Amino acid sequence: MAKKKAVSQSGTKRKVRKNDQVLVLAGKNRGARGRVLRVLSASGKAVVEHVNMMKRHTRPNPTKGIQGGILEREAPVQISNLMVICPECNEPSRLGRKRLEDGKGQRVCKSCGATFS
Repeated sequence: MAKKKAVSQSGTKRKVRKNDQVLVLAGKNRGARGRVLRVLSASGKAVVEHVNMMKRHTRPNPTKGIQGGILEREAPVQISNLMVICPECNEPSRLGRKRLEDGKGQRVCKSCGATFS
């Protein structure tokens, strides 16, 4: 089965990927840094660790082994409100793309020129 590309509805490739360190630019968690846990490309959102926490009220279900109570978990954030942090210069920066000799694309930091994995 072919891998799906991270493409939004507008057709542009997403700059944020899973396990990227990001900075939140807008909203109630502005200035927070965290790791991307999941990218929801269809809705243009991403789930960031310890950002946009919500409370979920769950009912106990003994057959499934679920203990009831109030759980805290991360809610998705718009990708437009996130900026990737470069691992080399440790600063939030814009991303560019560079084509390698073997034809694969590589993400590049616009400020320091470092490549992302």
